[in-house]
Amino acid sequence: MATRSVKVFRGLKGENDKWAAETRAFLKEKKVIMINMIGSPGCGKTSLLEAVAARTQGKLSFAVLEGDLETTRDAERMAAVQVKANQLLTGGGCHLEARLVHHGLKDLEPDGLDFVFVENVGNLVCPVQFDIGEAAKIGFLSVTEGEDKPLKYPFLFREAKVAILTKVDLLPHLDFDVEACVEFIKRINPKIGIFRLSSKTGEGMDNFMDWLFKHKK
Repeated sequence: MATRSVKVFRGLKGENDKWAAETRAFLKEKKVIMINMIGSPGCGKTSLLEAVAARTQGKLSFAVLEGDLETTRDAERMAAVQVKANQLLTGGGCHLEARLVHHGLKDLEPDGLDFVFVENVGNLVCPVQFDIGEAAKIGFLSVTEGEDKPLKYPFLFREAKVAILTKVDLLPHLDFDVEACVEFIKRINPKIGIFRLSSKTGEGMDNFMDWLFKHKK
């Protein structure tokens, strides 16, 4: 049974990687950068995108693919700040598959965009294992989750180009060791960029926006 499970998983990965390759070619043709956003439910991914929308001032164009098990709430939040978004529902799946992302991306008609942000299903494990054709992964960690999470879920921070510590405005009310958390992340991935920010107060947002503009094509 274990051998069969491994073969099935490899088969799923192989099919997924084919779709990811098609997506990567499509994005290259359109000159659009796709970012895969991964983190726990409620870690602040959607709030960050709302904050980015408020700061673009016409200098940066983006759309969003919202991944969830059910509901269209996150896509509705994007529409409320005039950001084009497609809601991708997995119906119980713990991650977005490359095929679903590919079709969702084409439905967005991304011509002229600088970025497409994919807000993956809230999960620190499964989404990391599946390539969706992205240019980079961003790992999210809310300061409400505990500074030891990078050690417990190292694969995300090993694969991510950037880590974002969110909700830092809550630090005065929490027992969270920021420096220890940063050290844990750097221990896993010495080259990773780290941002500490609050979408609510705007703390750290300018640094993150500078990073986005730097990578804009």
